[in-house]
Amino acid sequence: MNTLANSGGPGPWILFFPLVWAAVIVVGVTLLRRTLWRGCRGGPPWRSGRFERDARDVREMTDRHDAQSPIAMLGRRFASGEIDEDEYWRRLSVLDEQFGRTGKGGAA
Repeated sequence: MNTLANSGGPGPWILFFPLVWAAVIVVGVTLLRRTLWRGCRGGPPWRSGRFERDARDVREMTDRHDAQSPIAMLGRRFASGEIDEDEYWRRLSVLDEQFGRTGKGGAA
């Protein structure tokens, strides 16, 4: 290869340039996918769009389901003082067996 470089040729660096062009193409395609091809939603891709709406819908459904679950109702009754701690743990152990939640972990 030294003879090629010493005689005015491109040298061994000519083998590096296809890698540079491949990197440029990959970066260009990635930028296009993150901006133009996702549609014009306004704002950066991480701020608004379909994925954020989907995540918000899942959170709302989970919150609605959790608020109506027997374990959540038992927790609210305990927090409001309707039942004492012994009754709370006794009923929670029955609900844990039925709904499959493991352990007492976390705050009462």
